[in-house]
Amino acid sequence: MALLHRDSIAAVRETAKIEEVVGEHVALKSAGVGSMKGLCPFHDERTPSFHVRPPVQLWHCFGCGEGGDVISFVQKIDHLPFAEAVERLAGRYNVTLRYEEDATGAPSRPREEPGKRQRLVEAHRVAAEFFAQQLTSPEAGAARAFLAERGFDRAAAAHFGVGYAPKGWDSLLRHLQGRAFTQAELSAAGLVSQGNRGHYDRFRGRLMWPIRDLTGDVIGFGARRLYDDDPGPKYLNTPETPIYHKAQVLYGIDLAKKAISQGRQVVVVEGYTDVMACHLAGITTAVATCGTSFGTDHTRIIRRLLGDSQTGATGVLLSSGRAVGGEVIFTFDGDAAGQKAAMRAFDEDQQFAAQTFVSVSSDGLDPCEVRVQQGDGAVRKLISDREPLFEFAIRTALSDVDMATAEGRVAGLRVAAPVVATIRDVALRAEYARQLAGWVQMEPADVRRAVTDASRRRPPSRPGDSGGQQRGGPGGGRDGRDPRQGGGAEAPVPRAPVLTDPVARLERQVLEVALQFPAFAAPAGFDALDAQTFQVPSHRAVHDALRAAGGVAAPARTTVELGGTADAHRAASARWVTEVLEGATATLAPLVREMTVAPIPAVAGEMEGYTLGVVTALRRLGLTRRIGDLKSHALALDPGDPDSGAAWAQVYALEDERRRLSDT
Repeated sequence: MALLHRDSIAAVRETAKIEEVVGEHVALKSAGVGSMKGLCPFHDERTPSFHVRPPVQLWHCFGCGEGGDVISFVQKIDHLPFAEAVERLAGRYNVTLRYEEDATGAPSRPREEPGKRQRLVEAHRVAAEFFAQQLTSPEAGAARAFLAERGFDRAAAAHFGVGYAPKGWDSLLRHLQGRAFTQAELSAAGLVSQGNRGHYDRFRGRLMWPIRDLTGDVIGFGARRLYDDDPGPKYLNTPETPIYHKAQVLYGIDLAKKAISQGRQVVVVEGYTDVMACHLAGITTAVATCGTSFGTDHTRIIRRLLGDSQTGATGVLLSSGRAVGGEVIFTFDGDAAGQKAAMRAFDEDQQFAAQTFVSVSSDGLDPCEVRVQQGDGAVRKLISDREPLFEFAIRTALSDVDMATAEGRVAGLRVAAPVVATIRDVALRAEYARQLAGWVQMEPADVRRAVTDASRRRPPSRPGDSGGQQRGGPGGGRDGRDPRQGGGAEAPVPRAPVLTDPVARLERQVLEVALQFPAFAAPAGFDALDAQTFQVPSHRAVHDALRAAGGVAAPARTTVELGGTADAHRAASARWVTEVLEGATATLAPLVREMTVAPIPAVAGEMEGYTLGVVTALRRLGLTRRIGDLKSHALALDPGDPDSGAAWAQVYALEDERRRLSDT
């Protein structure tokens, strides 16, 4: 098997910006000097415990214990082996890779196996270009007419990459084979199918939408039937492949992710044309599911982009019209099917801490139809006129009963009380119970009793429903000590000890600033500390690993060697921390990583003083301990013993040093 050269791996680690890579999946916010945090993408949580430290290119979750560098993040988030993660980052950041020589001395090359991610992604990229080019062909008149009827011009089609798949049996197949793709690769990509006549194009005579992931890679297609003689379904999507899982993709997420993160709003629509209509109308936070209902995996994607954390009751509006803590707006067709879809989303709403709403057109129109018939302003009004999803769900339940009769109102209470009972926020449940009493014209006490009874009859909550509960245990990620082997076997991640002892806490603070701010720790005298200064065994081991990597003065020397620029400083810091990690044992490395990204209780401008303070305090503590030991030794000696004078001289010298430290 071909092995990546160690220097190439290091170059990727230093060049790829971890905050950019992670930021495509997680909404990151400042967490102090040189640190960022967000919701962990690897376990469910309501309070952010996932930290990223760009200066040293590391990440760590203090909730589940996972962590690593930029390569391990790509491995885990995209389910890639080590080599493919490195190659993907290298392609993104224009890093030229070298491979180890094989046994004959000839340079080895990575194997291009059918189904390998980069080959499948490249095949989709070429296919998307092919379809886009075909949209201008004479045969694509029906496709252009379809777009024009819905208010989409050539510029709109180009913006969204819309294309056309020719009617021919193997037009795309022949085009891709001409670009050196094999039938096995194209089958694995879901671009071709196989029948009695051999391989043929999966998509033929259809309008094509490329479906992209968060990074902008095309991973699949959605295809709309255009011709009456097409026996296939109205919409045909890419099948499940190694890179396309319909329950985990959202159409338009690549275009919407920045606006979602910045505006803390996402609009979930039902179709490709609805996404296009919303974006062109100025609602650039719109996304759609791809051939499946909105589900738990979609919720996780959106929560990470929103930076969704527990902020209060769902559906609370400010006087400005925006919701507290961000908002998720579901838009559905006004027909019965659309209302059913909205009710299905009701269950997923409980996964959001952001405020959740629904917009359903009173005319029974979808956003694309609203835009065609009433213009861009009407689309924006449709979104702004949304109502809380809980209220919509309760009113939908009441819409099937006759509220003009006593029997109808009782029936309304019976169907609506279970809906209110599903609301997990206790305060919000009580408020909607009060509102329901008004809608069914009954005594609030009777309605509260009906809701309580319905709550008792509810089945147990699903695992993972409660905020902060993680799926799976806190077990560890890959060790990553031998990068060319892809990280090794899974191993439990040792958790840091609970530091109730003030001395142990001070030791940890010193190691944290040494790893994160070596430029401040060096003049503070960190390298003057000896191993015996640290009383906690794991802290002493971390100190040993720091010294083995050259101490805190090493990054400064490397920065000068690399040119002294800001980029050189970042590369030197990342390289030094990598050396520390490689010098640590497999069980110690996660603790080093955790210390390297831990938040520091100091603000910008105070970090140098904070570092000097904690390092000096630990140095004084170490001196006090040595002075005590020497005094005990000196007192045990006979005053006439020559060693006694030498021992006391050492005591006085150390006391002078401690006094000098006290004066700094």
